[in-house]
Amino acid sequence: MTATLGGCGGSAAAGDVTLRLVAAEYGDSKANSSQKYWDKLVKEYEKTNPGTRIEVSVHSWNDVDAKVKKMVDEGDAPDMAQIGTYADYAAKNQLYRVDDLLSIPTQADFVPQLTEAGQVERTQYGMPFASSTRLLFYNKKLFADAGLTPPRSWSELAADAKALKSAGVKYPYALPLGREEAQAETMMWLLSGGDGYTDGVGSYHIDSEQNIKTFNWLKDELVEKGLTGPVAPANLNRAQAFAAFTRGEVGMLNGHPTLMRAAAAKGVKFGMVPMPGVDGRAKATMGVADWMMAFKQNDHAEQIGDFLDFVYSDKNVLAFSREYDLLPVTASASDAMAGAEEDADLVQFLDELPNSELYPVGKTSWASVSADIKQQIGKAVSPKGNPASILGQLQRAASAEEGAS
Repeated sequence: MTATLGGCGGSAAAGDVTLRLVAAEYGDSKANSSQKYWDKLVKEYEKTNPGTRIEVSVHSWNDVDAKVKKMVDEGDAPDMAQIGTYADYAAKNQLYRVDDLLSIPTQADFVPQLTEAGQVERTQYGMPFASSTRLLFYNKKLFADAGLTPPRSWSELAADAKALKSAGVKYPYALPLGREEAQAETMMWLLSGGDGYTDGVGSYHIDSEQNIKTFNWLKDELVEKGLTGPVAPANLNRAQAFAAFTRGEVGMLNGHPTLMRAAAAKGVKFGMVPMPGVDGRAKATMGVADWMMAFKQNDHAEQIGDFLDFVYSDKNVLAFSREYDLLPVTASASDAMAGAEEDADLVQFLDELPNSELYPVGKTSWASVSADIKQQIGKAVSPKGNPASILGQLQRAASAEEGAS
């Protein structure tokens, strides 16, 4: 029935099949390793599907994309990969279309923004596996000591940062534009300024007038006034900024759900609000998704589809999301989380998902463009930096990469 509903096109006979899945590691210790999550899920699936074996290998985020690429390049593609990007494989016609795999109810249950982000030329190849949004975190004690309330606009954010600096706070606003994840901090600010990486038809416009205004404001009103701390934004990585927040040294910074657990473990009292915009709430927040995809090489569409229908059941989606402080990628699991008392700390992030925009991951050029942003964007707010010049360089490189791809 699953194969019929999903329009599965695999020709391999059902049963006596071993499916290989390469997955990313979300845990930070053996106790919460992703391997434990997959082992439990696979054991349950194999009980009721004795003809299908599932082999899962889990790799760190530093290695998993390269591992899958090597396997594919050597002609030994896994049946499934749960990694950070799918577009290159889709462009080479190496992936199954999602509607050749999943049952109609499963496919229709994905959060709409995530479905759209998983498409190349309006065909979905990437299945969202994990998602998150971003909020502005603030240190409640530091704000209370300075008599401040959370900012709702850029002018309020700058005023709060000035007051925090006067109170001796080391990082009034932490601005991590180092190479670890500069593309994320950049996108959050571009969105809060009313624009983004792409225009309404999906073309890059990194050096738009509004984006240049956003980075001019960051440089003039935060960085040059000494409100971003002792480490130059170009040299400050996200991990460093998060660690400083958990030590109570940061007044404000953009963060994702895992920062909650780290801050709470160190006893930091914090609050979270939507990222402010120029004159009020930002037009959108940033959403992030990781992806599941299925390779056609081994001709196992039917078995893959049946297994993934199980993977995307509410029970399994919620178990994964709760274990790693991530957001469900399906509407039904999101509804369940929104109504569950145990998930109250994630509801603010969940509320932002319908208003989120994701990286342009459907572009095969995005990996190169993202890497270029990581390398260059910090220069835009350096003492001798020129935002218009740096954003213009990034735009020209993005246009060239888009043309080549």
